[in-house]
Amino acid sequence: MCGRYAATKNPAKLIEEFDAVDATEGQAPGPNHNVAPTKPVMTVVQRHPRDDDGEPDPEQTVRSLRVMRWGLVPFWAKDPSSGSRMINVRAESAASKPAFRAALAKRRCLIPADGWYEWRRDPEGKQPFFMTGSDGAIVAFAGLWETWRDKNAEEDAPPLVTCSVITTDAVGQLTEIHNRMPLLMPQDAWASWLDPDSSDVGHLLAPPPLELVDRLELRPVSSAVNNVRNNGPELLERVTPSVDLAATEQDTPTLFDAGADPAKR
Repeated sequence: MCGRYAATKNPAKLIEEFDAVDATEGQAPGPNHNVAPTKPVMTVVQRHPRDDDGEPDPEQTVRSLRVMRWGLVPFWAKDPSSGSRMINVRAESAASKPAFRAALAKRRCLIPADGWYEWRRDPEGKQPFFMTGSDGAIVAFAGLWETWRDKNAEEDAPPLVTCSVITTDAVGQLTEIHNRMPLLMPQDAWASWLDPDSSDVGHLLAPPPLELVDRLELRPVSSAVNNVRNNGPELLERVTPSVDLAATEQDTPTLFDAGADPAKR
């Protein structure tokens, strides 16, 4: 968890919501109702602007909207294939994992979403749910990002910029669906999380407050979302679940669950 989500807001809306500038360079992906690993995704970062010589200005920071590929590739990786296994990182172990600890200290981001999908195991099979703001508000996943360069590429070749979603223990009503959830970052913590000059963010890695989770709608949706080729607004429509939510036991890992950290190096 998290292995699929929906992101349909256009850059203009995200720029307004996050008080950011557009740095997508015309590469912003269109609305996606079934975002899958290795796809391009929108992220929000805050960095010191650089002058023509590439030197950062320590007196200023700029918050920007950028496109990254979902699935973090460590800067030291030999090739980018590991990214498909690093779509998530546990909040509890990010600081100790070689693939993520430098990013946690220096390269944190927010990943905007309409909501995310999770699968609950019922006697009849797995029932997908869409977790979303009941008022339609954007949710922001805490994320980490990295830059990877191909040593065999031309010197001026653009780097590969990738990201990973941080996950944590589920809280409140979400425990009825799954034992893990994306680390949702409340708006009043965005500035602290994105601050490029702060590496002390341990207090922000705790599960989100219950009042934030209580505002979410847990919406049963069609099993059509199981197939990554399906992508349309109908995936977000409510369906009648086969089993009552309160009558089932909590499930454990789903297809894309990263409960066991993929980065064991």
